[in-house]
Amino acid sequence: MKFTGKRADCVIITTRGGNMKEIIFLVEEEQDGTYSARAVDYSIYTQGDTWNELIENIKDAVKCHFDEEELPRIIHVHMVKDVTLVL
Repeated sequence: MKFTGKRADCVIITTRGGNMKEIIFLVEEEQDGTYSARAVDYSIYTQGDTWNELIENIKDAVKCHFDEEELPRIIHVHMVKDVTLVL
């Protein structure tokens, strides 16, 4: 797996082979500054103390969830940030 693109709110990771084309993870930053991620349409959940740790944990979680021939080619990691403003 390798990074193929990166924005402030989204990372796209490419994997080798696999019949499934892509999987999407929604990421939230927790109040303590750590990150949690859950896959859309799959029972995959992981977390990390840092963004880079989270990305590695997502890759590991995907590898554990799917057989080698079923690995998705692309993993979309989308950051969700909820901000409340008081005026």
